[in-house]
Amino acid sequence: MQPDKKDLELFKKWVSESSHIVFFGGAGVSTESGIPDFRSVDGLYHQKYDYPPETILSHSFFIRNPKEFYKFYRDKMLIENAKPNITHLKLAELEKSGKLSAIVTQNIDGLHQAAGSKTVYELHGSTLRNYCEKCHKFYDVNYIKNSQGVPLCDCGGIIKPDVVLYEEGLDDSTISNSIKAIANADMLIVGGTSLAVYPAAGLLQYYTGNRLVLINKSSTPLDNNADLLLQCGLGEVFSQI
Repeated sequence: MQPDKKDLELFKKWVSESSHIVFFGGAGVSTESGIPDFRSVDGLYHQKYDYPPETILSHSFFIRNPKEFYKFYRDKMLIENAKPNITHLKLAELEKSGKLSAIVTQNIDGLHQAAGSKTVYELHGSTLRNYCEKCHKFYDVNYIKNSQGVPLCDCGGIIKPDVVLYEEGLDDSTISNSIKAIANADMLIVGGTSLAVYPAAGLLQYYTGNRLVLINKSSTPLDNNADLLLQCGLGEVFSQI
């Protein structure tokens, strides 16, 4: 669905008038870069494996069956050659111009940083960072891609991606920084998320302003709370800025 011209003009007006914008994004931000949305028709939840994706991507499964975890993880979670799209690039521009103060993302692909954004709070971690569970030595994503079976550290410990798996809690400092940014925002843009994943979606309650913009192709539980609702793709909106 194409965004209404009047709604787009209002969106642009609010962006021009605001100086502490926060962007809160989900999987829909990266679908235009070729990274599948977990819950879309072509997403991970609709593909067949020996175990459901939500089982494989759980902490207990990683501990119990790391070999099967990494088989799925390398195949489906490490998207090679993905590049930032117009939304990533425009958000980086807004930050550089001093208008956007933070990005709070549920994504783990590192594309916001690749686009040039500096203040990015990754609620669910990043596939680009990996560490040994035993000695905490750091390993980059290429080490994981090029390893076989379960990647092991020099010390013999198992290497784990720095992503938040099911059954794991979110990082305390990331949450507190996200809450602070959202609470101080004069405009909150929420994009590409179904707002179905908690506790991430619960962070929006800390925004008390009157410029809550919701951009998503499908409806969300917070549609009625939005000051401006744009039911379309993010690229269609950010390409207008």
